[in-house]
Parts: sequence; C-alpha cells; structure tokens
Amino acid sequence: MQKKSILFILPDLNAGGAERIVTTIANHLPRDFFSPSILLLRKEGFYLDFLKEDIEIIDIKTPRIRNSLKSILQQIRKRKPDIVFSGFGEVNAYLSLFIKLFPKIKFIARETNVVSQHVTRREIRFFYKFYNNYHKIVCQSDDMMFDLIHHFNIKKDKLTKINNPVDFNFIEEKLENSTKPESYKEGYKNVVAVGNLSSRKGFDNLLKVFENLKDKNILLHVLGGGKDKDLLREMKGNLGLKNVIFHGAQKNPYPFLKFADLFILSSRYEGFPNVLLEAGACGTYSLANNCKGGINEIIQPKINGEISDIENHEEFAKKILEILDENHNKDLIKNSIKSRFSKDMILEKYFEVFEKI
Repeated sequence: MQKKSILFILPDLNAGGAERIVTTIANHLPRDFFSPSILLLRKEGFYLDFLKEDIEIIDIKTPRIRNSLKSILQQIRKRKPDIVFSGFGEVNAYLSLFIKLFPKIKFIARETNVVSQHVTRREIRFFYKFYNNYHKIVCQSDDMMFDLIHHFNIKKDKLTKINNPVDFNFIEEKLENSTKPESYKEGYKNVVAVGNLSSRKGFDNLLKVFENLKDKNILLHVLGGGKDKDLLREMKGNLGLKNVIFHGAQKNPYPFLKFADLFILSSRYEGFPNVLLEAGACGTYSLANNCKGGINEIIQPKINGEISDIENHEEFAKKILEILDENHNKDLIKNSIKSRFSKDMILEKYFEVFEKI
C-alpha cells in the first residue's frame, strides 16, 4: 500500500491548542501508511522540540498570515501532497478560495473556534463563503458544528466532530519528579488559570471575581503571556489584588496544574479547551465559565468540575469558596478525562478521516 503524504499547515509551533494537536497527530501517524510534513509560516515555537526527527519542517519565513498565501500555494503545487491539513482558522479561511485549483488533492480544515464569535473582521469572514470547498472540516465541539451550519451555511456532510486528545504519557513525563511550585504558599489555597492574556480568555472578569476574595487565604496564579499583559497588571494594581500572581508563559505548566487546589477557565468563548482537559489529566478539579466551545462536553458536574457564570462576579467567588472547602477524588477526575479524551481514542478518529478521504 502506497503511503499517503500529509502536509500540515500552521503559522508556527508556539504553545497553543492548534499547535499541540498538530504536533500530536504528526508524531503518532502510523508511518507504514502516512508520511507527514509541516509547513510553518515561521519556524519557531515551543513544540519544535517535541516533533519526531522524521517530520520535515518547511519554513516559508513569512511573518504575517495575510502575506503567506502565495508561498503556501507554491508549496502545495510543488509538493503535491495527497492531503493538505490546515490547522489554523485564518489560514483555513484564506486557503478555502483556492482549493478548486488542486483537484487531485484532498483538503481538510481543523476549525479552532466558534467562528461567529471569534472572527469579526469582515475581510476574513468573506472567505467563509468558500468553506464548503473543503472535503472535510474537523470541529472540536457540538457548539462549533452548530455555529458553522447555522451562521455560515456549511453542509452537514462536510463536518465531523473530533474532540481534542490528551496525551497522558507526555504530561506524566513533564510531571516526573515534579515538586510544588515555590510560589504556592503553605496555609493558602492555590488557584491556577492558564491562557493567552487577551480579551477572549476573560482574565479581566477573573480579576473582578478575586476582588471579592481579597480577605481570603487564596492565591491566584495566572500563567501565560499576551497583548493585554500590561493592561491586566494595571487592573490588578487598581483593584488592590495582592493575592494575584502573573507568572508569564511556562514551558512546563503541569506542576502548577497538579498541585493546584482548583483550576479556573474564565474564557468568553473557546474551541475545545486543551488546558481544561489537561487540568483534569493532572487530577485537578475545575470551575469553568459557562461559555460556548464544548465546556459542557468536558465537565462532568461534581466529578471533574463545575460550570458557573463568571460575569456574576460575586456568585462565581462564592462558588470558588464552596469548591475549595470540598474534597475531590483525583483518580476519579483523571479517569473522567482519560475514558473520553485519551490520545489513542482521538487519534484513531483522525486516522480514520485520513484513510477514508
């Protein structure tokens, strides 16, 4: 049987959900059947160190997505892969217009967000008129599928739902010989939140929640960098929040998750949040904002977490206190994630799509 060549497309391999998933898929594709390569706009990022050596990296050295299309199309024409797998929303949108130029190649898009909420620029939304050109569109959640059907008229038979996988082996390796972070003070409950410091992740709401917890022995540890870093630090100062610590992006966030008393997802919307899965894989109970993006597919109430409305800052603060006063079974939390989102289960669904297309 001849191997199928798959060309994955991403802007870079910096720490993020799309980057993590493509790295996992490419690493674990059975090499008897598939030959993977990854085209990057910029050869940079955390996950470069985790790619297997037999995966070719194509660097087109283009800093901006909007300027990358010509180079991407040239590489597709030159390499003639059997499958092109585009894993980033904006690239997916631009590429959709040109799929008909390559009648012998199958194109797959992995959608990364609830598009109607995430994509606000009119010039990008225009390209979603051509989204039905894709042979298959992978959605991570029911919310995402519903959104594409009802807001962008995507045909149902083009869509398939595949949740994000959790690589327990990878997490366990990163946790080997791990110890409690030095910033986790004794006598305090340690709460962690992880994500890009941007409006989408809702850290402004989380700071307002913690304004109601200033007199409690609770520390909030925020992991991540982003454009709103200075704005959020200023907000922290204005609110007098001495119990909030910004740690910046972490190469290994897993000890923070493992030793936390609670993980909080404050996002305004999501795709299918990897960090919520990874918190559960570390055995940590979660409290998530009631937003679109598969939250209700991940959270099993009173088992691995709960859902509440973060816009109601006082009630969300009360929910944090209630949860921190409870005991939670770490093995039960881990099993709730492993039984539904383990790497092998999810990757099998991707392999099936690649084989059938």
